[in-house]
Amino acid sequence: MSLHTLHPERVDETRMQAYSTFGPLLVHALAQKLARCQGIRELDKLEQSLLRLIEETDVAAPQAEAMKEFAVELVVSTLRNVREHPDAKHDLEEIDERRTEGRSENPDTLEEQLQSGLEDSFPASDPPAVVSTAITGGAKEIVGTDEVLRRKKEARRRQPAS
Repeated sequence: MSLHTLHPERVDETRMQAYSTFGPLLVHALAQKLARCQGIRELDKLEQSLLRLIEETDVAAPQAEAMKEFAVELVVSTLRNVREHPDAKHDLEEIDERRTEGRSENPDTLEEQLQSGLEDSFPASDPPAVVSTAITGGAKEIVGTDEVLRRKKEARRRQPAS
């Protein structure tokens, strides 16, 4: 049924159904596009702007406050889903917040420091080698330091005094 064949009494009702069905889908699609192109920071600005718009809009309806609450819920949940979407462009960290004070800005110095750090960590960066030995004979009894010292002390007592 098209708009032209719709009974005049059903036009407003159908319009409201269309708005309530497609409105959230459109907001979601637009927010996703913004997040993909501009990043999460712009999405945060959009959210603040939409929430302010909802709060400042004068609605002449008996359920105006409930309608605003539902609108806020729609904005917040939609933008939360958009933020969590893998296609959302996440903003880079502010480098000034991470930079160590006194750290060189010279790329050659940074490269040299990186190479030095990698060389210092070289043994730890190699995976451990798995070595298997096939020594015939029985397994040796493994004893701790205390046991070794006790046995040496006993052996000294047993030796005749020279």
